Amino acid sequence: MKSLTDDTGVLQHTKYSIPNRKEGYTTDDNARALIACVKFLQLHHNDSDVSKLVNTYLSFLFHMQKPDGKFHNLLSYNRVFLDDVGSEECMTQSLWACGHAISTSILKGVKYTAKEIFDKGLQHTSSLKSPRAKAFTILGLCFYHEAFPDDRNPLKNIVSLTDQLLHNYQQASSPDWPWFEPYLTYANARLSQALFRAYEVIGDERYLQTAKESFDFLVRVQVIDNNFVPIGNKGWYKKGGKRALYDQQPIEASCMVEAALAAFRVTGDEKYQRIAHIAFGWFLGKNSQDVMVYNPKTGSCYDGITPKGVNLNQGAEATVSYLLARLELNASK
Repeated sequence: MKSLTDDTGVLQHTKYSIPNRKEGYTTDDNARALIACVKFLQLHHNDSDVSKLVNTYLSFLFHMQKPDGKFHNLLSYNRVFLDDVGSEECMTQSLWACGHAISTSILKGVKYTAKEIFDKGLQHTSSLKSPRAKAFTILGLCFYHEAFPDDRNPLKNIVSLTDQLLHNYQQASSPDWPWFEPYLTYANARLSQALFRAYEVIGDERYLQTAKESFDFLVRVQVIDNNFVPIGNKGWYKKGGKRALYDQQPIEASCMVEAALAAFRVTGDEKYQRIAHIAFGWFLGKNSQDVMVYNPKTGSCYDGITPKGVNLNQGAEATVSYLLARLELNASK
């Protein structure tokens, strides 16, 4: 992570293991990187290098937030905004990251800056359309609630957004397709994870039931012969169609690990702990190509698995995805 990060933030892409400055930065990547570093500090406490990374990534989010509270997503290497406004997922992943920073005991300046960014962006979440954006916001709100348990507004927002996810589920699901949409695309497990977290905070049994049904569906679809086989991004998987096997992305394994451990924490069912280890095994060679996706020599992660093997680039999303999964496993021990 240090080699991918400069004074501005974490660079988006690499040429093999070398940072590719031509591709610049994204808010998405810096938000996820902030979460990884906060998780690291929660486990390992005082580490000046990682604390510096936290400041860099949070400063990046602060810079990318527009005056109205929304976010740019794309920034060139020479610090020029490349879009007018980022997606809902960009904005809400930033809120999720800031929620993490708010809920920790790290430096007060970090906490207060994260809270200011969060509060400014939250006003736009009442009109979210994307189920993933709703899920990211729920995850951020759950952490916000941990930091400020006497504030009732986060709870109201958690209920509102989680009920919206349940509505999505009721509209799209069927006995053979218990899911929130008529397709599976990227970061699928985040939807189930958000419901498990909402149940932890709110205690509504509907949230737990839907979380289990939807996550168990993901397991049935993506765990084949005890290997994790994520939905490929070359065609995804539409209801009634044929699922794409490639390209497989590290973010899917990471989401699956975190959702499985959330399920285990809530239910105590050891099958979910096993699923977390199966999904993490994808990084270590237990996958459809029998290839290592994590690179222990560089501490990075390859960008994915193609029909011909690994994509040898080792960008921010892939590396952060590995770290998020690894840190979540470590925290669960």
